[in-house]
Amino acid sequence: MILALFQLAAAMVMAGGNVVLGKILAQALPVTLILFLRCLLAVAVLLPFAWRGLGWPRPRVLLNLALQAGLGMLGYNIALLAGLRRTGALEAGLVLATLPAVVAVGAVLLLGERLALRRWLAVALAVGGMAVLMARGNGAAGGSLAGDALVFAAVCGEAGYMLLSKRNAAHIGVVPAALWMQAFSVVLLAPVALPELTAHAAALAGWRLSGLLALHSLTASVLAVLLWYAGMRRAPANLAGVFTVLLPATAAVLAVLVLGEAFTAPLAVGFAAMLGSILLATWPGRGRPRGRPRGRPGGRMPPPSREGAPDQVR
Repeated sequence: MILALFQLAAAMVMAGGNVVLGKILAQALPVTLILFLRCLLAVAVLLPFAWRGLGWPRPRVLLNLALQAGLGMLGYNIALLAGLRRTGALEAGLVLATLPAVVAVGAVLLLGERLALRRWLAVALAVGGMAVLMARGNGAAGGSLAGDALVFAAVCGEAGYMLLSKRNAAHIGVVPAALWMQAFSVVLLAPVALPELTAHAAALAGWRLSGLLALHSLTASVLAVLLWYAGMRRAPANLAGVFTVLLPATAAVLAVLVLGEAFTAPLAVGFAAMLGSILLATWPGRGRPRGRPRGRPGGRMPPPSREGAPDQVR
């Protein structure tokens, strides 16, 4: 169990660190080029691990994987990186903390699920935290309304990814699913990214930028996802969700220490509201949870939970 908790914590720390890393990369390279190279490297790393059990998924599973790639891989990451060009990494981390609440609302609207009172309170806290960020206006501590809105659009894309992945949970393993989504993303991004690759070849020749890009790809698209689902197989899903608190916390700490962003009083209020929202949405309840177990043995992808999965840790 201790190993599982360490794996969950490490996955969330990597996800939070990649918010700051993504901001650094987004200031130097086009967003589509970053994602293309990141996904291409992830395919190269994942292919040897997934080769034996890869197979050819059923058409419905393949379609869902393509939709997940569009929403979770492209929609989430393009909106996030574009938002990071316009707002601070600290604010972006706080906006990302609304994910459990957005997934909960999506489960109600799209899947007809019912929420307990505390999860509605979590949604209310998330809305309050976002209202604090919006009330600060443009230019405060490096943030902007447009940037925050783009990051929230990324959260909506991630929520769609999580709801769609529920359909694939019993049909394909974690590594093959990740590989297919990375491959779909490479194909979709290639027409736009290949011309940009020629224009930015000189920048990529530098060891610092190429090293940061490789680190971004390996941690966000490979290590974090494998660590998260490895931990999910051993730890209860409702307990695992609590570790999502580490994503905005890591992003906030690194934004202050690495990027020199200011942690102002309004941000502190928003931060407290967002963390409260995550804890209310994910804290283990009393008694045994109803319905099917969320974890699946044998390397199968567990369905998404309202407790929150990594920001695709993809």
